[in-house]
Amino acid sequence: MTIGADLHTLTGAYAAHALDGAERDEFERHLAACPACDQEVREFAATLARLGAAETAAPPAELRARVMAGIGSVRQLAPPTAAPESGGRRRGRLARQWPKFALAASVALAAALGGLAVQQHDRAEDADARAAQLQQQQDRFSGLLTAPDARTATAAAGSGVGTVVWSESRGQAGFLAAGMPALPEGKTYELWFNDAGTMRPAGLLPASDGSLLLQGPIDGAAGIGVTVEPAGGSARPSGDPVMLLPFD
Repeated sequence: MTIGADLHTLTGAYAAHALDGAERDEFERHLAACPACDQEVREFAATLARLGAAETAAPPAELRARVMAGIGSVRQLAPPTAAPESGGRRRGRLARQWPKFALAASVALAAALGGLAVQQHDRAEDADARAAQLQQQQDRFSGLLTAPDARTATAAAGSGVGTVVWSESRGQAGFLAAGMPALPEGKTYELWFNDAGTMRPAGLLPASDGSLLLQGPIDGAAGIGVTVEPAGGSARPSGDPVMLLPFD
């Protein structure tokens, strides 16, 4: 990207903080005198904010409880002693038995913590894979948002909001959902390209709050639609769209 670029095409890059100092300064001077670019920047910034909020994930709440429960089940202190016996015979027996108690406690503790370590390792690997997937998704969304001809459109469905981002030059579109009504078990939201009234499958929304890069090219589509379908999706819409967003 250079200073000589058409400043009107830098709205997405500015909203995504992708301009360097000189570019940013020149664009901000332009922005102060261009209401159309100011409006586009606000729309892109709102879309990025929804994307971040939709993809935020907290660590599993039960992880600490599992670790503490496992540690608490293993004896940490020496076992209780029986009634005192006479003289050296009692001391001798304890001296002989204590290594066995210590060994048993150590083995039990190692087994418990070993099992927890495996669980935590598996969870950590899953979390790492999920984080990498989310980062890749966000990077691809950022790339789409910073395309020179990127555009957005927003619509509401009940308490939820859906935003479509598209670029004709890239032939690509993405969808971002925030607060969509929760669906009953066995149902999912499916995205469709609207090809002059014929709906073409474009992917399944993973959750009521989330993002999806639509599968397949725009290829002249007039917009997108969202329907409620059985889990796994459908080849054709089984009901009326709950949301329609045109590519204007």
